[in-house]
Amino acid sequence: MIAGFCALAVAELASAVVRPEAGPVAAVGGAVIDRTPPAVKDFAVRHFGTADKLVLQLGILALLAVFAVAVGILASRHRRLGSAAVLVFGVVGAVAAVGRPEGSPADALPSVLGAVVAAGVLFLLAGRLGPVLRPSPPGVRDGQRDGAFDRRGFVVAATAAAAASAGAGFLGRRLTSSVQAGAAASRRDLVLPVPESPAPAVPPGADLRIRGLSSFITPNKSFYRVDTALVVPRVDADSWRLRIHGRGVARPLTVSFQDLLGREIIERDITLACVSNEVGGPYVGNARWIGVRLADLLREAGVKPPSRGGPADQIVARSVDGMTIGTPVETVMDGRDAILALGMNGEPLPFAHGFPVRMVVPGLYGYVSACKWIKDIELTTFASYDAYWVERSWSRQAPVKTESRIDTPRPFASPKSGIVPVAGVAWAQHRGISRVEVRVDGGAWHPARLATQDNRDTWRQWVWEWPATSGPHTLEVRATDGTGATQTGERVGTVPNGATGWHSVVVDVS
Repeated sequence: MIAGFCALAVAELASAVVRPEAGPVAAVGGAVIDRTPPAVKDFAVRHFGTADKLVLQLGILALLAVFAVAVGILASRHRRLGSAAVLVFGVVGAVAAVGRPEGSPADALPSVLGAVVAAGVLFLLAGRLGPVLRPSPPGVRDGQRDGAFDRRGFVVAATAAAAASAGAGFLGRRLTSSVQAGAAASRRDLVLPVPESPAPAVPPGADLRIRGLSSFITPNKSFYRVDTALVVPRVDADSWRLRIHGRGVARPLTVSFQDLLGREIIERDITLACVSNEVGGPYVGNARWIGVRLADLLREAGVKPPSRGGPADQIVARSVDGMTIGTPVETVMDGRDAILALGMNGEPLPFAHGFPVRMVVPGLYGYVSACKWIKDIELTTFASYDAYWVERSWSRQAPVKTESRIDTPRPFASPKSGIVPVAGVAWAQHRGISRVEVRVDGGAWHPARLATQDNRDTWRQWVWEWPATSGPHTLEVRATDGTGATQTGERVGTVPNGATGWHSVVVDVS
């Protein structure tokens, strides 16, 4: 266990010099995520929510502890074999780090150094477990070994190793913090420009302000986060660059953050939804985004949509952490407010939500549109390239489905009989919501009162005043979008392009 602690601490120090994502826990965790089947990934999001990454990291550490105990038992009998086993574990971490989409040979260094130090510590400590050589009595040539091990020597060596490792780990954290200080400063010092095209004020009546109902604008701290980054990238806005290139790009571009600030800035209210959101789930939120139109940059680069003869039908956005997200060119350039976002709800993007720049495309699930920490845009075709999630059995194109959710009353609540407000949100980005209906115990559908619509790219609140009677009841909701299509009641899971079905809540009226 002590040797394993030494490995992690030394690797932490080395990864501060290389990059935080190269640490063995992050590298192995990333490799696990890359190889996780969609059903397992869905299970993790469903049961652990945004804590799924923490659960994965704790699981890796738990397995490491078990491995360390097993190797320690082996080393107590065969020192060289135990140390060799530690080196093998280091090779696993190194291969995982180098094999990541953004990996490089240098990423192997933290795992290798950590394993070498741990192997040495294990060899040293295991040597202290043998019988102690006692001085020979007068007249006897050779010393004698008693059955006890060198307890004091072991404790001194173990304490020294643990203390040195703690120091290395602390230094590694400090170095990482200092390296990331520039990114933090660039975000702290950023003053978002006044948009030339501001979002209209949220209209009166768009937020019903009912207790238990999601607020119309989701605060940044409450906005859902679903991605594969075990270590949140911290990118310095001053050094950030975005490259636009590929098929049909007549004039390749490389733009800086300052270049973006000098362009026309727009502000829009847009609801984002994750394809992993189950019926009635929490992975949807509405925010006010500020940024530049992505279509303007594409046109400047000479890109034409397929409908106008362009040879590319897919935008592949690449993140600094290696994620790839494929978005239809036609969708981005059809006139909707697809933007490269710089700000969120009046402040620079939080690091966890993509600072300094991310994509936001209304009407598409995030896995085909919302690339965070974006650094590269390549124009290509769906036939020639599968992005990250498409390789893992999700659909190439995924427009957001018409969905609705009951926020209040909560499941298994016990409201009092009488008039009970049943309220929630409904969304069908880029189509809007025209009607919401609620029914009780499979009976007739009742029209809900809709909040004022902000725009067709945001969700819409609703409420139905239910004359509740005593006893257990099941409430269901369905929505109709702006095209007249009503949400289907057929229950389908999230894979491959989003869940369907009516959200239901069971309550017991007293």
